[in-house]
Amino acid sequence: MITEKIFGKKNPIIGVVHLLPLPTSARWGGDLQAVMERAEQEATALAAGGVDGIIIENFFDAPFTKDRVDPAVVSAMTLVVDRIMNLVMLPIGLNILRNDAITGLAIASCVGAKFIRVNVYTGVMATDQGIIEGNAHEIQRYRRELGQDIAIFADVLVKHAQPLGTPNLTTTVQDTIQRGLADAVILSGWATGFPPNIDDLEFAKKAANDTPILIGSGADIDNIGKLMTYADGVIVASSLKRKGDINETIDPTRVSQFVESAREIIDN
Repeated sequence: MITEKIFGKKNPIIGVVHLLPLPTSARWGGDLQAVMERAEQEATALAAGGVDGIIIENFFDAPFTKDRVDPAVVSAMTLVVDRIMNLVMLPIGLNILRNDAITGLAIASCVGAKFIRVNVYTGVMATDQGIIEGNAHEIQRYRRELGQDIAIFADVLVKHAQPLGTPNLTTTVQDTIQRGLADAVILSGWATGFPPNIDDLEFAKKAANDTPILIGSGADIDNIGKLMTYADGVIVASSLKRKGDINETIDPTRVSQFVESAREIIDN
């Protein structure tokens, strides 16, 4: 599995660093050093707590553009990701919100990041940014041009969005893998902090065959055992924050407790 190749484990636990607002975003505070310092603290807490990898997102840049981000965001994220990669010895990935996979690949190729997350990779979704169309062809072609082995983790029926039409989950997962050539598939709940439906995970797992299925939202210490029944890894953010509040910083104690609980389930 690609997850084992990247993380050294078949069922990785991937923590998330949510960056403070970056230059040109609506809530940009004018201090990139403060952004870097918080990112460093959160990455260190995740690494110390035992996660297997980290994904970095421009989460607090909302409201997001639906396609290309501003060049200032590209520059800032490159600096932050490079700093974190020199700080922790873990595989690092990127998610450039809302759907800028091309920038994600570009940054990853420059700093040596291992994977990117793409919210709308195939299909068409109605989102709060408007209609977003998947662009798997452009993403795959650009990855080939860069000549870098960067894995593509693709959301299926991503959170905070509704598909146009009534797609079948099994077909959507298969198309994402077989026609979009995604390296892993991500299933989330309907919004940040909400887990995917267990039945959906089961259907997705059967449809994916040997391609990894990752939980993309809503995992916590109480439900991780049930969720991992049909998943090959988890991306976790909200439940690792202080008080479980998405706006707070990473809580090292919550990280270690989650990892310990998840590992007991995954490894048995």
